[in-house]
Amino acid sequence: MTTPDQIQVRLNGEDREFPRDTTVLGMVQELGLDRGGVAVEINRTIVPRSTFEERALAPSDEIEIVTVLGGG
Repeated sequence: MTTPDQIQVRLNGEDREFPRDTTVLGMVQELGLDRGGVAVEINRTIVPRSTFEERALAPSDEIEIVTVLGGG
């Protein structure tokens, strides 16, 4: 159950809770991902990496994260 200091979002098809005021960058870091190696979409809109620090998560956001793999 979500507490007043948390919000619930849908992340890659699963319900997840994060502290209120979590930014996209904070979420990426909490998930242990490299900021430069992910693409983030919120509510069907790509979030530019340059705004990861500014864009706060909101209750009921639908988030998709895709990791970029290198190789040849």
